[in-house]
Order: sequence, then structure tokens, then C-alpha cells
Amino acid sequence: MIGYLGLLAKILLGLGLALGLLILALRLAFPLPSLKGRQASTFIPASADTLLGQMILPLAQAHPGQSGVLTLRRGADAFAARMLLANAAKTSIDAQYYIWQNDPSGVILLDALRRAALRGVRVRLLVDDNGTPGLDAELAALNALPNFEVRIFNPFTLRNPRSLSYLFDFSRLNRRMHNKSFTVDAVASIVGGRNIGDIYFAYGADNLYYDMDVLAVGQAAEDVSTNFDRFWNSLSAYPADLILKQADTGLTALADAVARAKADPARQEYRQTVETGEMFRALSAGNLNLEWVDVRVLSDDPAKGLETVPDDRLLVSRTIKVLGAVENRIDLVSAYFVPGEILTQYFTSQARAGVRIRTLTNSQEATDVLPVHAGYISYRHRLLDAGVEIYELKAMQDHKLTDQLGLRPRSQTSLHAKVFSVDGDRIFIGSFNFDPRSARLNCEMGFLIESAKLAQTMSTSFDTRMKLAAYQVVHAGDGSLNWIERLPDGGQIVHVTEPNTTVLGRALVQIISWLPVEWLL
Repeated sequence: MIGYLGLLAKILLGLGLALGLLILALRLAFPLPSLKGRQASTFIPASADTLLGQMILPLAQAHPGQSGVLTLRRGADAFAARMLLANAAKTSIDAQYYIWQNDPSGVILLDALRRAALRGVRVRLLVDDNGTPGLDAELAALNALPNFEVRIFNPFTLRNPRSLSYLFDFSRLNRRMHNKSFTVDAVASIVGGRNIGDIYFAYGADNLYYDMDVLAVGQAAEDVSTNFDRFWNSLSAYPADLILKQADTGLTALADAVARAKADPARQEYRQTVETGEMFRALSAGNLNLEWVDVRVLSDDPAKGLETVPDDRLLVSRTIKVLGAVENRIDLVSAYFVPGEILTQYFTSQARAGVRIRTLTNSQEATDVLPVHAGYISYRHRLLDAGVEIYELKAMQDHKLTDQLGLRPRSQTSLHAKVFSVDGDRIFIGSFNFDPRSARLNCEMGFLIESAKLAQTMSTSFDTRMKLAAYQVVHAGDGSLNWIERLPDGGQIVHVTEPNTTVLGRALVQIISWLPVEWLL
């Protein structure tokens, strides 16, 4: 027996050494390029010489230190706002995104940036390398244009297949830039939960996300510009020409994709909404119906993309500190809700102190990331025990288990927004998912807006729409959970298991919840 154990130990040692040598060889074969010689740049200040400056700066001067805000709830409005701002740009466009998809809305927006650069606008595009599959050729070609510069956050040095890079550089590549901002002429900025892609703008009938952005002008746009510079000049932002191979076909491929997108008859109605709808008319007329309020830009330190930062420097910790004492209520919407110890302790302590807390996340039937739901279920009992009210969004269409595991494209509507309101007078809208990955691994950002109007609108939605759109999760008498489904006629259905799920799906979620993977979620 001892001899067999010794042999096994030698085999494991040999395999470990072989793996270590392979990792070392791959790191040497695919090193990160040097950033020596990389040029720093900063945002171009707002000017009254631009169209947006002429429209907005007089209003900003009448509201010193404040920002004009407008929420973008509909996907078509969110897409239209970006297109219209890009078309109006005169001096600069600074765009920062976790995901930029190679699909119709993605290529149309890329082409809008290209056209802006050709007319003399300085374009800076910072993308996370985990979220731009299939765009290497297009990004390389755009980066080669005058006035257009692309930088890549935490790049994969092995380009194909990228995922193999995790084998030899996991610690760095596991940290991503999840920020989402689109700023034009340092006058107007869009920040929120949407990445760039069809699914985020409801561009197509098959699938979409419920999401929210904010268009902000004035002080907030300047603050976002300053924050963009921090990431643009960070040690994680690599010029595209150091990472991507130059591709002569990139611009041709982009032009062909744009032509196909614009010619697709199935998208004509959407395009008409974008090009002639309410957002188009409001921006064209300079009448955005802005609310002028105090806005604070909250953001992680870009150093988080390379290393563990102290808790007091994390966005989640600073946000809790900024909120201060909560008096009455917190309403929270989070697509991926795994509160972890920091947020669980915060919510339970607030609830026990008499604060009404309501949370909304995806139900198991609605989620598009099943492992995240597995991480979330571990905290439901603790939150309910403290008096937190929990709601889970119903699925709008049938959702397959293979979709939820990422084994094929998703096929339904899900929640994607990351929003919370406090005491009916302030609201946070941004990229921060209330999960361990957002808290400790990914870089995040958002707006904390001092607006009773926006905060109360969210609370009212909980009071009304959530009654029919979501299940309320409650304790059953035997310590298990029930899901209360309220019906339009005033009746209700009590589900004793996760609604519209299978035994296999529930078992898989339970098994995943036992694994030590929460820190990755």
C-alpha cells in the first residue's frame, strides 16, 4: 500500500512539474508587450464652439456644480442617444466598454465612430479584451486611422484561442474592466448597465435585456472624462497595435457588416424608431427635459485590474460610506445578485434597524447565468430572516438549461440593470453587479444621483409593476421557501419549488452552490 502511495505521489509531482514548465514556457512564448513609449493623453475640455457645447454649456452655467440627467430606459432610446451624440461630435469621443459585440448595433456604432474620426474628431476607444470576440481585424483597422486610437484592457497575449491564456495568466485575466461610458465633447456622457450589442438595445425581436442608462451633461460629463483618463492611462490599457495584427480587410469587413445590418428588413421598424423617434426629436430640438441635480461619479481604481486593493478602496465600500445613514428604505435591482458577506451584513443590519429593503433579481427561470443563481440562493434565508423582501423576475419566454449554462445563444428576456434607490431621494445607476466579482475583481463605475424624482419612480415600480412581473420569495412554515405569483385578477399561486424549472436544473444549481466558486461569480 505504501509503495502504491509513493508511486502516486511521484506521478502527481511529475504532473505538477510538467504543468509548471508548460505554464512557464507559455508565459515566455506569449509575454505582455512593454508599455514604454506609450503616450498619455487627457480629455479635451468642453467648448462652446461645438454643437453640444452651444446647446448645453449655457444651461450648465445656470446650474453650477450640478448635472442635467435623463434616464434611458428603452433600448431604442439608448441606442439613438449614442448615435446622435456620435454624429454631433466635433472635438472628441471617449468610449469605454466591457462588451462591444460584432452584431448589427455594434458595427453600426463602430462605423459612427469611424465617420467621426474621418471628419476630425479625436476618438479614444477603450475595450475590455474579454468582450470583443470577432472584432480584432476591425479594431486594428480603426486604430490605424488618423484621429482614432484603440486601447485594450488586460489583453490576452495568445489571441487564438484566447481562453488558453487563462492557463498561464489567470490572476491578471480574471480581472476585467466592466465599466460602460460614452462621452462626447466632454459635454454629454452616457453611463449605466448597457454594453454595446443587439441584446442590450432590444435590437431584434428574439431576445433583450431590461436595462437602464443615464444621459448626463454638465459636471458629471466632465467627471466621467476625468475618470476615463485614469483608465486610458492605466497600466492595464495597451495600445491596440501592440496586441492586434494589422488586417487590411478590417475596414472592408466593417463596411460589409454595416451594409447588411442596414439592409435587413426585419430591423427597419427599429431603425425608424431610432431615426425619427422621441429621442431623435428631443436631441435634434435641444429639448431634453433634463433634471438638474447633484451627481457623483463613483468608480473603482483602475489598479484593481492588476491587483487586490484594500476594502476601503473598493467601489462597494466607498458607495456604502457615501450613502451614509439610511432612514427608511432601500430598493435594489440587480441582475446578478450574490451579496457576499459585505453586502449581506449591510442589508441585514439595516433591515433589523427598521429600514425596509426590497431586492429584485432574476429568478432561476429567467437568469442567463445559472452559476450566479447558485451563488445567490445561499443568501436568501439570511436576508429573509432579517426582514429583507425578495422578488425574482419572471421569465418572459421559455428558457433552456443550455442557454443558462452558456452552451448556446440565449433566447429570452432577462434583467440586466444594476440600480438601487435610497430613502426615495437618491439613486445609483451603473455597471456594478451586487456580486463578489464586481466587488473584488472587476472594475466598475456608476452615477449616484440626488434625485427624488428618479428614486421615487423606482420605488413606485416596486409598488406596482413588480406585483405581476415578479415572484415574491417568502418563508414557508417548515423552513423551506415559497414563491408567490400574483395574478391580474387579484388571485395568487403559491409555488413550493422554483417556478418553471426542472428537477435537473434545480439539482444542478444546488450542486454548484456547494462548490468553492463564489469568488468567481
